[in-house]
Amino acid sequence: MYFHREGRRIIFVTLAIVLAIYAAMIFCVDNWTFFHGLFMVILLLSWAAVSLFFRIPRRVFTNDPDQLIAPADGTIVAIEEVMEKEYIKEECMMISIFMSGTDVHVNRYPCDGVVEYAKYHRGNYFVASYPKSSDLNERTTVGLKLKNGQKIVLRQVAGTMARRIVCYAHENEQVCQNQEMGFIKFGSRVDIFVPKTFQINVDLQDKVRNAMTPIALIAPPKHQE
Repeated sequence: MYFHREGRRIIFVTLAIVLAIYAAMIFCVDNWTFFHGLFMVILLLSWAAVSLFFRIPRRVFTNDPDQLIAPADGTIVAIEEVMEKEYIKEECMMISIFMSGTDVHVNRYPCDGVVEYAKYHRGNYFVASYPKSSDLNERTTVGLKLKNGQKIVLRQVAGTMARRIVCYAHENEQVCQNQEMGFIKFGSRVDIFVPKTFQINVDLQDKVRNAMTPIALIAPPKHQE
């Protein structure tokens, strides 16, 4: 396990604050009580919790050109047919992955492709599990064209706690399956929009892991069937 670069500064700063408070207490408190010790334990646990938000565990990635691999850790909270209005602009299947505070927060590309569209949207901070959060919350949208010409959309959605979305996508960039796409600090939601011909391999409330769990089988374009 290692810590993601997006969190290293936060981890260092929070540790420095904890150590500064500890040093100040050593110089200022003559008689330590149970409550002084409890206070320091709480500070250390808080620092450890912040650090775990940015952990990246060592994993054996699933590399399969015929499958979409989960772009995020979390729980499947929605699988539904929707109109994707921003990039694909047609009826699609949307798979939503809710990232809790204990999930790994890095996001990855589910397949190889070319980034044709990347845009950041300001928005609200409703609870990420709220169905309309995909359209109303702060978010980034990444449109990806697959090698077979089909298109998918990846959308990072901020939530109540997540107030910082990081997206590394650049238009006209060639990307690879399981390559880092971005990071949502302190958890939230990732939506993936796919053609209706794709075979969905997950169900509601399934737990998925980024770069490991296949979530959909890539179907060939209709004219190739």
